[in-house]
Amino acid sequence: MHGHEHDVRAASRRALALALALTVAFTVVEVVGALYADSLALLADAVHMLSDNVSLGLALVAVWLAGKPPTPERSYGYKRTEVLAALANGVVLVAAAAWIFYEAIQRLGDPPEVLGGWMLAIALVGVAVNVTAGAILHRSRSSGLNVEAAFRHVVADLLGSLGVLAAAVVILVTGRAEADAVVAGFVGLLILASSWTILRDSTSILLEATPRGIDAMAVGERLARAPGVVEVHDLHIWTITSGFPALSAHVLVGRGEDCHQRRRELERILREEFAIEHTTLQVDHAGSEGELVELSRF
Repeated sequence: MHGHEHDVRAASRRALALALALTVAFTVVEVVGALYADSLALLADAVHMLSDNVSLGLALVAVWLAGKPPTPERSYGYKRTEVLAALANGVVLVAAAAWIFYEAIQRLGDPPEVLGGWMLAIALVGVAVNVTAGAILHRSRSSGLNVEAAFRHVVADLLGSLGVLAAAVVILVTGRAEADAVVAGFVGLLILASSWTILRDSTSILLEATPRGIDAMAVGERLARAPGVVEVHDLHIWTITSGFPALSAHVLVGRGEDCHQRRRELERILREEFAIEHTTLQVDHAGSEGELVELSRF
């Protein structure tokens, strides 16, 4: 299990590093091109790419920290740094979108002259870079929330580059410079859309909500129906970090039941039916009046 986690982290680290190298190189090109062409759409896309660079950098640090071994003070190690980094990414995206909307509104009233040819060339390079980075991250996106967040950034950037491409064509064909500001607003909407899922998932984990895809009521009812179980209460299901659900519960079994056997059976149910492997079950015998007559903690 440890070896598998190490391999997953190594693969995530490689994917993030390659994607970061690509996006950093293109961000420099896009900023220079945006300033030269006086294109807000290109600059908005560059800001989004810059947020990608920050996101990927944070993700790399988070993957490194998540691989550090646990200590007595931090029994889960630094696994949740991944979630904190994803939350920071989402906040950065919202701030970037607000700035882009403000600038787009200003330019709609007084659009400057935009060099459509430069926009077109840089947008084509952007499409190629984002497709490449997306393909790299796609292979590792199931390994954690941070890689998934980075992948969403790149997909949104790809859509942004396609929007810039369309604006460049409109400007070259019709001369309507307003298309630049319109596409910039479109990029801002893409940024907001990509930030929503990241913020929702990261805050849900930090608030220790039941993981998406797991019905806490269904889990409790299934455990209560298991042979020998009298009652299940104090059931908690949360996420340590993405892909790492955990569960704890207090289970009462009949007076003549084997607590060890019942616990093993419940762990099997949780593992096979709900894909929850990290469990802490306190199994006790129930008395005739519902009181505890024997205590067995596992």
